[in-house]
Amino acid sequence: MSQTVATHIELRANREGRPRAFIAGTRVRVQDVYALSEIQGKTPGEIVRELPHLTLAQVHAALSYYFDHREAIVQEMREDDEFVRRFRALTGPGPLEQRLSRCPAIPSGRR
Repeated sequence: MSQTVATHIELRANREGRPRAFIAGTRVRVQDVYALSEIQGKTPGEIVRELPHLTLAQVHAALSYYFDHREAIVQEMREDDEFVRRFRALTGPGPLEQRLSRCPAIPSGRR
């Protein structure tokens, strides 16, 4: 079940049942848009080009929601990182990580 909290934004439960802010009607989390904007330095227009199913209004709504709920979103990101850490501890390295660990290191002069 979801709850619309602002235009374009809804709260839905994640896999652990905790509420997360999503762009309504999509699988894109507010924290994903935040990461693209603030961490990767993308403009709202660049985000729309990268995620063409979003509108510019949706991207701006996600950023607005983030700035209004910064502490909650940062806490969600910490919780998600902890979930990944626990999951990796249970399952071990994934197939790509296993493959990369078997590859010899490339000498720095040969790149």
